[in-house]
Amino acid sequence: MIFGLLFLVTASYGQTATKILDKTAAVVSNKAGVTASFTISSKQYGNSTGTISVKGRKFYANTSVGVVWFDGKTQWTYVRQNDEVNVCNPTQADLQAINPYHFIYMYKNGYTTTMTSNAQNYVVTLKATSRKSGVQEMVITIGKQSYVPSQIKMLQGKQWTTILVSDFKKANLSDALFRFNPKAYPNAEIIDLR
Repeated sequence: MIFGLLFLVTASYGQTATKILDKTAAVVSNKAGVTASFTISSKQYGNSTGTISVKGRKFYANTSVGVVWFDGKTQWTYVRQNDEVNVCNPTQADLQAINPYHFIYMYKNGYTTTMTSNAQNYVVTLKATSRKSGVQEMVITIGKQSYVPSQIKMLQGKQWTTILVSDFKKANLSDALFRFNPKAYPNAEIIDLR
């Protein structure tokens, strides 16, 4: 009987966590677009701040290290230090590493969910069901009133990366924002890796 009760409680939390993530995904994937500021920190990548714009599966991220454009198929990464642009068609693992909001597409398959909460936030934990997953675990702190994520922690290999999100806003974004414009970087070397 105790095992049955534990199963019901766990299943109930799992469903609730999925519903919370469904609502968060609807907010983040606003059809017109959203923008936010972020701070990322990890032992592997160091610390960086920047801004991100998201529209559906498309995103644009601007940091002191570089700029990334993704139009849903092609990704352009401008590295300021080298004045070069790398062009590729990223894998799902690549997108997980670059786009902090990619979790809104990955939580439905290959992850189990659990949740806790406090007065202001839901804290949803995703755990990969396969050891081959690029992100083994993710902990997302989501505002109860807004369904906006304020912190995303990802475990890749044995390293945790923490992303703090602020200034989240809905925006009306042009599709051109998510494609690299070579006229804006006339001296950059373009390296096509596709």
